[in-house]
Parts: sequence; C-alpha cells; structure tokens
Amino acid sequence: MDPASRLTLRSRRLLISLSAAMGLSVSAVGWTQTSAAPPGEGASPPTPSTEAVPSDESSISPTVLSDVGAYFTSPLHWDGRDWAWFGGAVLTVGLAHRYDAQVRTHFVGPGAVTNVNTHDTNDALPTVAVFGGTWALAILTNDHDGYREGWAMAEAAGLSGITAYALKFAARRQTPYETTNPNEWGSSGSSFPSFHSTASFAVGTVLAESGNDEYRWLRRLLGYGLGVATSYERLKHDAHWLSDTVAGAALGISSARFVMERRYGESGESRLALVPIEGGAMLTYRMSIP
Repeated sequence: MDPASRLTLRSRRLLISLSAAMGLSVSAVGWTQTSAAPPGEGASPPTPSTEAVPSDESSISPTVLSDVGAYFTSPLHWDGRDWAWFGGAVLTVGLAHRYDAQVRTHFVGPGAVTNVNTHDTNDALPTVAVFGGTWALAILTNDHDGYREGWAMAEAAGLSGITAYALKFAARRQTPYETTNPNEWGSSGSSFPSFHSTASFAVGTVLAESGNDEYRWLRRLLGYGLGVATSYERLKHDAHWLSDTVAGAALGISSARFVMERRYGESGESRLALVPIEGGAMLTYRMSIP
C-alpha cells in the first residue's frame, strides 16, 4: 500500500474510532434526557435519597439487566440536544488529539522511552480505594444510601468499562510507549480510550453527584479530582495519549450520569453543548450548583 493510501486509511479509522467512542459515551445522556424507565422493568422511580433501597441480589439483578439494555440502545432515543452534546464531545476529543504529541513531549520528551513502567496497578489504586471505602463505610454504618451509592459506582464502572474495552478492540490504537506517532490506529494497540480514566471518572462522578448537598463542594472536589489526577498520572507515565484520557472522561461521566438517573431520578442538569455564535461555534458546559 502506498503512503498516500495508508494515510487516508488511518484518517478514516481515526474518524470512525472517535465517532464510535463519543457515540457510546454520550448515549447515556441521550437516554436519560428523552426517556424515563418504563415501569415493571426494574428501573427505580424518582425517590428521595433517604428512602431505603433493598440491597439483596434478587432486587438488584433485574435493575442491572434493564439498565444494560437501556444503556446500549439509548442512541435510538436521541433528540437535537443530545446530538449537540455528541458534536461537542467529538470536537473535544478531536481537539485533544491535535495536541497528543505535544503533551507527550511535555511529560516524557520527544523520543521513544525504553524500559517504560506505566504503573498500571498504582494508578488504579485511588479509584479502588474510593470504591472500596464507599462500600466499607456503608457496611459499617448499615447505611442504605451508602449501599445504593456503592452499587451505582459498580454499575457505572462496569458499563463504561465494557464499552471502553470494546472501543479498544475496534480502534486498536498504539500507546505512546509503543510509538511516537499518535496516528497509529488499527494496528495492534489498546490505547484508546484510557480504561483508568474511564473507571476513575465513572466512580468519581457518582461520588461527586450523589448523597446530600451538605458537603457537595467537597464531594465534587474529591470525585472529579480523582478522575483528573488519574488521567494526569496516565499521561505522566507515558501510558496514554491526551485524547485517550479525554475520551475516557467523557465515557465515564456519561455512564455515571446514566446510572444515577436510573437509580436516583436525577434531572441531569449538567450538559456539554456546541452553541453557534457569530463566526463559528462555542463549546459550553453547564452544571447546576446547589
């Protein structure tokens, strides 16, 4: 294959991979904004956060199965605002991809790194600690809200994690320690998106947006800080490109908000949007702060 054809093929794979990633990551938002869970399928109706939620396996399994079906079919229910969110998410990942090489050079230098240690286990420990700590506190205090928060974390991480691994298989992008070229798609890599970033933002978003509002600022600082810090470490350890972590963040946050809508009945006021302005467009993010 001549160089021109190879470049065209890589560009096509890049576009398909980015679109697939954002499509699946924002599908959660699409569902929560356009459709409520039909009764009788195990979805939790909007209830006060103080209501006890059964923690036995028989009551949780139908809910999870219903959520899985709704999660992967939600693009069928998108409206105009959801497509705007999709466009904004794709644009954000595309902009991050533009600076992949520069960000890698900032952290590890311009050349290839030999004997690299990506610290996969160490970078996963904060997310595991937050998840485990939530469950431990719920068990110690027999707090039903804590159980529900722990299950939401598990489901958000599970749904987003499955999607992340599917995208890794489809994109097959080489990691920065395998190549210094950020456009190596469709070969034998597993870089896009970052699973660590996906899981940390999924767990962190549940921590940030669940519970009561008394310590909301602290919850958001810890929750979103978990995702940002984990993504920073993945870049620092030459494990991922910048666009890998941005796609993981979008996937994790969207999946967490999907789960919280299903379990808590939240209104989902946080929204990324691409707003037309004179001479172009502006990417905006709206969040309701109590």
